Amino acid sequence: MFAKGLRLMLLAAKQLVRHKVRTVLTLCGVASGMFLYTAVQTMQHSLDKATRMRAADTTLVVYRENRFCPETSRLPEFYEEEIRRIPGVREVIPIKVTVNNCGASLDVITFRGVPQNRLARYAPEIKIVDGAYEKWLTRDDGALVGKQLATRRGLQPGDAFEAAGVRVVVCGIIDSPLPQDNSVAYVHLAFLQQASRHGLGVVTQFNVRVNASEDLNPVAAAIDARFRSETDPTITQPEKAFLAQTAGELIDLIGFTRWIGLGAVLAVLGLIGNAVLLVVRGRVCENAVLQTVGFPGTAVGFVVLCEGVLLGLFGSGIGAGLATAFLVWRPFTFGNEGQTIALVPDASLFVNGVGLALLLGMLASLWPAWVAMRKPIVESLRT
Repeated sequence: MFAKGLRLMLLAAKQLVRHKVRTVLTLCGVASGMFLYTAVQTMQHSLDKATRMRAADTTLVVYRENRFCPETSRLPEFYEEEIRRIPGVREVIPIKVTVNNCGASLDVITFRGVPQNRLARYAPEIKIVDGAYEKWLTRDDGALVGKQLATRRGLQPGDAFEAAGVRVVVCGIIDSPLPQDNSVAYVHLAFLQQASRHGLGVVTQFNVRVNASEDLNPVAAAIDARFRSETDPTITQPEKAFLAQTAGELIDLIGFTRWIGLGAVLAVLGLIGNAVLLVVRGRVCENAVLQTVGFPGTAVGFVVLCEGVLLGLFGSGIGAGLATAFLVWRPFTFGNEGQTIALVPDASLFVNGVGLALLLGMLASLWPAWVAMRKPIVESLRT
């Protein structure tokens, strides 16, 4: 049975090859739809990964209350010692954030100023993939650049670049399991404070690591209660909740793309169905001859079904593969109010896209296959 099915699938492939122009045009249409679908799914997946809370999350962000853009959030650096005394706090790091564009943008350059010798202790998950961490420690204007930002700007260790009025020299390229770290440039806190002209002693936010995830809410409440009566009150949230709030415009924009993805799926369904139906109508006599020499109607229908499946398989493979390769070659980063969401392609998205196209190809071919099976032989021969 398996061998017979394989031979029928080979026959379907030969039928597609016989009509090269029609097959190529159909594959191009399916590939275009799946390219769009894969890009949309990548945006959705990246957004979900950046904003969904997980049980292992232990990071809080302390921000200036009623402020959103990093340029308007200014907190005294001495808050660090007060935060460190709160029970449940494991580590605190002050961060100065400077961006070249505080609004929603596709090309955001974000500088994060952190105290010297503190980055490795606070974020041990960050790895240097090119360059030297020691060089960054010894150079005041040095920067550790995320791999996606480096790829987008074509940066290598030793290169100098300028954005938002800040000129730095790349000392290393970093890679991190946290997507937001791969789209920023880490510099020395004192250097960024002077370069941004806000002066020493002022930072944008504090990132706080707590002992366990269940400490997130109690510690956040304690921090805000401590500074409620100060000149600069705070609002403290889990890091991913903070990102979801500040990137609200991006979330709305990316949410709209669900409809674009649905449109791409429907277009692929209609395209494959139309192509296979045209194949059936143009091959009426051939199918009748096959039935005359002994092919059962189910075999003819199976061949038609295989043609739709093959169109979906190869078209989706081309489209999803091109989308994945393009996003790897030319990575995009959505930014808003100093927060970045990198579009990171995932192998599972490619597999899901191909699987969906196979299903669409099968569904689109069911009616044409039924038509081919049920058409009387005599009527087909007369046609």
